[in-house]
Amino acid sequence: MAPDGRLVIRTCSAILLLLGSSRGLLRAQATPPTSESLQVDLRQVIEDARNRVFPALVNIQLVTSMYSGGKAIKARAVGSGTIIDLDGHVLTNQHVTHNGRRFRCTLAGKQEVSAVLVGEDPLTDLAVLRLNAEELRSTKAELHVAGLGDSSLVKVGDFVMAMGSPLALSRSVTLGIVSNTERVFAEGLFDQDPDDMRLSPGQRTGLFTRWIQHDALINPGNSGGPLVNLRGEIIGVNELGGGAMGFAIPSNLAREVARSLIAHGEVARSWIGVTFKPIEKTGLSRGVLVNSVVKGSPADKAGLAPGDVVVQIGDEPITVRFAEEVPILLKRIADFNIGADVTLAFERGAEAHHVSITTDKLHKDRGEEREFRKWGITALDITPLAALEHHLDSAEGVFVSGVRGGSSAAVAKPALQDDDVIKSLDGKPVLDLSAFAARYEQLTAADAESRYIAVEFERGGENYVTLVRSQPEDQDDLDPPRALPKAWIGVAVQPVLKDLAAHLGGAAQTGFRVTRVYPNTVAATADLKAGDIITHINRERVEPRRAEDAGLFERQVQRLDVGTLAELTILRDGQPKQVAVTLEESRPGPDEARRERNADFELTVREVTFFDRVSNRWDASVQGVMVMHAESAGWAGIAGILPGDLIQRIDQHEITDLDSFRRAMEAVGRDKSPRVAFALLRGVRTRFQYAEPDWGPQPPDS
Repeated sequence: MAPDGRLVIRTCSAILLLLGSSRGLLRAQATPPTSESLQVDLRQVIEDARNRVFPALVNIQLVTSMYSGGKAIKARAVGSGTIIDLDGHVLTNQHVTHNGRRFRCTLAGKQEVSAVLVGEDPLTDLAVLRLNAEELRSTKAELHVAGLGDSSLVKVGDFVMAMGSPLALSRSVTLGIVSNTERVFAEGLFDQDPDDMRLSPGQRTGLFTRWIQHDALINPGNSGGPLVNLRGEIIGVNELGGGAMGFAIPSNLAREVARSLIAHGEVARSWIGVTFKPIEKTGLSRGVLVNSVVKGSPADKAGLAPGDVVVQIGDEPITVRFAEEVPILLKRIADFNIGADVTLAFERGAEAHHVSITTDKLHKDRGEEREFRKWGITALDITPLAALEHHLDSAEGVFVSGVRGGSSAAVAKPALQDDDVIKSLDGKPVLDLSAFAARYEQLTAADAESRYIAVEFERGGENYVTLVRSQPEDQDDLDPPRALPKAWIGVAVQPVLKDLAAHLGGAAQTGFRVTRVYPNTVAATADLKAGDIITHINRERVEPRRAEDAGLFERQVQRLDVGTLAELTILRDGQPKQVAVTLEESRPGPDEARRERNADFELTVREVTFFDRVSNRWDASVQGVMVMHAESAGWAGIAGILPGDLIQRIDQHEITDLDSFRRAMEAVGRDKSPRVAFALLRGVRTRFQYAEPDWGPQPPDS
């Protein structure tokens, strides 16, 4: 920065237009302000604009379902949003809410309030949530609303602020300038064709969007947050960021979409089945080039073909010279009423034509997805576009989107595979995902008569039928198999090979070096010490020859009988010594420990083993159950419970073993407590973690 403040004066001159009276501006022109005064003025403008929006900013935390490998995987996600009316509607991105199952919003006053999804519009990447009105009243949360400004007034060079909760941290604001007000993305560096943007597989977005490009810093977690001008008006919804560039959906488009989502839960749009190419490099002087026509679409039925040049829609002449103008044309077509008759004038070579096209509804590209756990598959609704891209005759049926290894679907003959199209179950057609789910529930009910279900599916144009078990095979108990007790000496050992033996000196004999004598064992009362090298058991040599022989000592001990006396020959300080040890039963390790799973909290625990006590130096007074797994987006996982934690109390229930854990969780389930306190030991510190179960209606469990 120039030391005399000239650079500050240049960059801030526009801001002066927002400050003071005309008399003050004249005074500023007569006597240039100092850099210090400009900084104070700019800070005040930013603060005033920020204060208009910051109280309406919310941090969104949600639990999502991701589908992979034939199963639903819960995950946690975060984003930002803005309260836009006194009914508690929150405007955010669709890629924030996508596949969301539970939503919680943190308000400016730090209150956490649950929310429900009102609607999503993936074609613009916008969504609306609604805050829980009852919770707002009970927490006495003050509802602040931010206003949407007119994005058509935004100019290149305008100062803007990006607001949100980056990286799931507290609210923040960054300052930048607008660098482009009509950004679209092309397929290549020198190509004028607008490119399909896909934030999730199989779903386009941004068809009608000309983004506001700016350089206010955006990090993950800022998605859905507002882009704000220096008047404190929202002029965009931040969608993408990176490389010192951010992209926001203009507020005028966001306002229109939000109104429709709030009123109808969706945005109904017309479609004729055409993609367009701007004429800049085509040699044409007017119109817009028809780039492609979807087979069977309204445009196809009306006779429109690739290469035609549309010159008029209704009574209005059309010319689309640049890629930035394509979204405007697409939105104009989308804004027609569904089923409307639209007149198009087009040229085919030297011939002029007029056609009337009856618009159809524009559907989402990607259908809904669900897990069907008993068969080990996930299935996906077939949309018209998906049917077209997969060369299907119709959109009837469902896609198999994943198959879990070893499941009923995976072991069927023939097995189901990804992209198979299921057409019927036990002879009854399934038209869509809802019909498939209903039929699946009937056929897999506990009192269902048939053990096997005939599943008809199509693969690569061929029709197959396979048999899938209505219920999964009987699963083994949750507890892993436990080996029969065998003879054991309570020591840990390491193999001593020739090179190490030579360095240890003495007789330089190979064997097994004692690394630890376990407390509270028979071995601890015998004359054994860490550092002893065991060379013989009952005069039989134990000689490791390679690193892979690490289990040789244990195997030779296991050949003996529990309760018998074993005579060990050891080397201590290079001198041989005889030590007698009575063999005791082996102790089960963590892999053999009994387990218990709680489905509500998605939490799996196991009993405490001898080796847990040894490694953690716990005496017999330390009781509880060890956490094996806590689903990251389950109630326990969200509460911060981690694998390795020792749960010692749940609410008022002391936890000493698996039985007490089971009883405590049954009591919690009966009481349906809104908050459950887990007292646990993590490392050397005790901790209290609080779970907040959502005992309300849950999404259907397939």
